[in-house]
Parts: sequence; structure tokens; C-alpha cells
Amino acid sequence: MQGQALPGFRDFFPEELALRNHIFATWREVARRYGFQEYDGPPLEPLELYTQKSGDEIVQQLYSFRDRGDREVALRPEMTPTLARMVGARAQALKKPIRWFSIPQLFRYERQQRGRLREHFQLNMDIIGEASPLADAELIAAVIDIVRAFGFGPGEVQLRMSDRRVLHALLVAHGLTEAQLPAAYAAIDKSERVPREALAEQLEKAGCAARAIDGVFAVAALRGLPDVLRAVGAVPGGRGVADALSEAHAALVAMGLAAFVQIDLSIVRGLAYYTGIVFELFDTAKTLRAVCGGGRYDGLLKALGGVDLPALGFGMGDVVLGELLREHKRSFEAPGQLDAFLVAVSGDDVAPVLKLAHELRDRGVAVEYGLRHAVIRKQLELAVARGAARAVIVGPEERQAQAAVVRDLKAGTEEKVPLTRLLSGFFR
Repeated sequence: MQGQALPGFRDFFPEELALRNHIFATWREVARRYGFQEYDGPPLEPLELYTQKSGDEIVQQLYSFRDRGDREVALRPEMTPTLARMVGARAQALKKPIRWFSIPQLFRYERQQRGRLREHFQLNMDIIGEASPLADAELIAAVIDIVRAFGFGPGEVQLRMSDRRVLHALLVAHGLTEAQLPAAYAAIDKSERVPREALAEQLEKAGCAARAIDGVFAVAALRGLPDVLRAVGAVPGGRGVADALSEAHAALVAMGLAAFVQIDLSIVRGLAYYTGIVFELFDTAKTLRAVCGGGRYDGLLKALGGVDLPALGFGMGDVVLGELLREHKRSFEAPGQLDAFLVAVSGDDVAPVLKLAHELRDRGVAVEYGLRHAVIRKQLELAVARGAARAVIVGPEERQAQAAVVRDLKAGTEEKVPLTRLLSGFFR
């Protein structure tokens, strides 16, 4: 029998699951505050749903197989195709804009590295049916408020945003053809991680002239809204191209979130379907992969779900976020801590303890007791090991007085408390 989980997969022992549940609860709480509704879909989908979006080459990254019904299927590697299918099925009945979120488990057969496994959970938040830049600002604000909810400030995390329309206008003005743009986007996306000489060589292979290659690196170096607006204003047909980026940024300033946001044209997002504003969230120490990424993908729903609606969204995975929380030693109180551990002094006290335990549980109090009668010392040791805040001790004298001794296991103090008080709000 194997002694560990498959490569790239995780066991969640109680302490790890407590962290995961804390992440999920924070995600859900921020999504609720933003008025998003939760949805979900099947973890197994037709393989065609993913090849239709990303091409046949994606099959090498999937857990795919032929099922007993002779269907080509795959464990979901992402949620957007499922979202497109679901929206397409009820597009006429759904009130626009649609504000949905989900927390699916996703699977990809990829090379493992820090922050990337072969399975992970991911928060997806999407707005469908709204073309306004305020929708882009709304999603970016949600990303920032999520990391704020985990205790991070602008000195620890930064959201970097760009716009594919701005990139397109500037690159064409520098002499690149439409056929050369994918290579240019790939080079810009890698410009902080790969030496310039290697990227220039790739651009040469794509047919880019020296002037165009210099233009690609000039675009990738643009930072800050003023410099971007000056660059766009200097190119033919550039008027208005950066309006959406400016409006979204102004909305974030109005929300008081400007300190978290950088305009940075090196942000491209590797997926070809993005059509407008794109963004990624990073730790300022730059020790981790992007914590979150997303953008506007107008046109994708028509291709996948047959419904032509503007759309935008982001994904935030639990693996990189968990690394960030651990790196910054962000603490939280694990849910499920016992309110009390009930101690039976003698064998005759077991039945009263069982009765009291059930009555407390009916009132929402988390309690435990020994499943085998033992001496008081052993029961108290178990209470401490379980992390109980108090021990509730029931013996012959307490039974006669219809009371219990409540010992604070941290302070070491104790008091005799009537059972009526224990059952009427003592633990609140």
C-alpha cells in the first residue's frame, strides 16, 4: 500500500484542512459582500469542452480518458468552459449582469513547482453581461478586499493591471503585424523572467524587425497611467484606446484602493482569449508566482456557450495563497474548537454526563467526553489535548446539587455552576 498521496496531490490533515476552510470562508464572505452568487458544476466534463477552447495540445496537460459510455472525458482543469455552458443554457432567463462565483477543485497534469501542484482549489469570480469599465474595477476591488481580509496591506501585495487594447495599439504602431502579436505578447509576458537576448531571438524567429523588437521592449517597460496615456496619445488612432483603463483606475482611486494598484504594461496574461483589461496580484517580495490573475474575455462565451455576452473574471488558487499566508505567518483561529470537555468523576456519573453533553449540543455548544471511563487526571489530559477551553466536572456532590464544577483550563480557575445556568447561555 502506498505510503503517501500521488505526486502533486495533497492530504489534508485537520490543521491543513482548517487553513483551507479558513481560506474558503474568507473567499465566500468577500464574495457575499460584493453580491455574488455561488454556483458549481461537475468535476468531470466532455473533453471537447476544453479542446474547443484551447486546442488539442491541451490534452497533454489533462487527466483525460474514455469512460464506460465510450465518451472522451476529462477532470476539469479550469472553470470558465463550465461557466460558459451553464450561462448559455439559461442566458435568456438570467438577469444581467450575472455575478457568480465558485470554488472548484481543478486538475492539471503539470510539472510540479512551488505554488503549482496537479490539483488545487480556486476561487473564480465572474461578471457576465456588462461591458462597463466599472465592472473591471469591481472585480479588481474584490481581489484587493480578499487579500485585505487576510490582513495584507499595499506594502505586502500589489495588483498590476494593463489592457490588451492598449498593448495592441502600441505594438502595431511599432510596426508589428497581427501575425506577430502572439509572439510579442509572449515576450512581454516573460520580460521580467527571461533575459532580453533570448526573447529578442524568439521575436526574430517570428519575423520581427529590429525596430519592432525594440518597440516590444519599450512597451513592456511602460509603468504608470501618465506614461501609458502619453504613449497611446502619440500613436495614430490611439485616441480613446486607454479610456477603459483610465476609468477603471479612477474607480479604484475613488474606492480608496489606489495604494494597491499599479498600471504595468508587462502584464499580458498568457491566454489568447483576453480582450481588454487584464491584471495579476503579486507579493511585493516577488518570491511567489502570481497569487491571482484575470481580465476581460468578451467573445469567449459566444465561442463556448453560443451566447454573445461581454464577460470578465479572475481565478485565485489556494496553493499560492496558502504559501503567502504561511510566509507572512498570518494566524487565524481554527474553527471547531471545543467549548468544553465533560469529565465524569465516577462510573455512576457517566450517564449524567451523557445527558448533559446532549443537552449542551442541542444548544449549539461544542463538547466532548471520554468514550471510556478513566481517572480524572487522564480525562483532563485528554481535554487539554483536544484544545478545550474548559473542563466541566460532574461528580456525586455535583449531581446532588444539580451543578457542575467548571475549570478554566488556561487560567486554572474554577467555579461551581448550576446546570440551569450551564444550559442557558453560559458558553456564549
